[in-house]
Amino acid sequence: MTTRREFLTSCALAGAALTTGGKTVAHAAAQQRESESTGRPLVVSTWSFGQAANAAAWNLLAPGGAALDAVEQGARVPESDPANRTVGLGGLPDRDGHVTLDACVMDHAGRAGSVCFLEGYEHPVSVARKVMEETPHVMLAGAGAAQFAAEQGFTTRDLLTDDARNAWNEWRKEARYEPTANAERHDTLGILAVDQDAHLAGACTTSGMAFKLHGRVGDSPIIGAALYVDGEIGCATATGHGEFVMRTLGSFLVVELMRQGRSPQDACTEAVERIVRSLGDDPGETQVGYLALDPRGRIGAFAVQPGFQYAVRDGARDEIIDAASAF
Repeated sequence: MTTRREFLTSCALAGAALTTGGKTVAHAAAQQRESESTGRPLVVSTWSFGQAANAAAWNLLAPGGAALDAVEQGARVPESDPANRTVGLGGLPDRDGHVTLDACVMDHAGRAGSVCFLEGYEHPVSVARKVMEETPHVMLAGAGAAQFAAEQGFTTRDLLTDDARNAWNEWRKEARYEPTANAERHDTLGILAVDQDAHLAGACTTSGMAFKLHGRVGDSPIIGAALYVDGEIGCATATGHGEFVMRTLGSFLVVELMRQGRSPQDACTEAVERIVRSLGDDPGETQVGYLALDPRGRIGAFAVQPGFQYAVRDGARDEIIDAASAF
């Protein structure tokens, strides 16, 4: 009889397809190629919109730039995209009509910075980096984070676009509170990079669940949940239903499994499997995806349900890949 672990492993090797330039290649072959990759520099991002983030990061990595600079610049791309409903400018508001942003950064030396429940500033990832570099703290929240951003010279901006306001007004007509995270609602940009010096860095940024309770903060600004970097071992980021990621400290778990000798792919699969065990046979709307990278350039990705994509950019590739899933 096939065990669940054997089934998940087989899914990781053969359950999805890779799309590039109109061609479709078996995911198993793509996975093998990634596992054998030793190329640097390299950048990976969650979701198909991560491809644009990767392009900005690659402009710094290719000529020898630092991974930390690359992930910050990459994350700023969706933060400025008004068409992106789940990150930065244009993000859907909470149920009271406020756009509140969360972000964090971490580098190969273990330094970290984070902001949560930040209103009125377009680039929370850059504010998070300032927290890391200019304060003795890791996280600033709410009004305090906004005050710090102003002190650091960031300018305010109304983040609620007309499209997002219209979507909020339509939602209010139904007068029900049901924020959901699923494969169709891309909700977080997580970006990981390794530079030519084998230094790792990561960033994560989001506007969080659409129409969430005012004050809700998910996993995205929490070091160890949505993002974790160990300069010697690897790095990981998460996307999806943040409450499940927070309960399992998912990104930290992925990196610690890599420390124990698991490949990035096996570590992501095990971290998802721990969530799956709590869901039973029906995951409902729950979606969590993990993406991992090690200093050699090996990549891993796995999700609870189909639909999770990630983007890869290095000297030879610029691709969007469908990750395998447990269901």
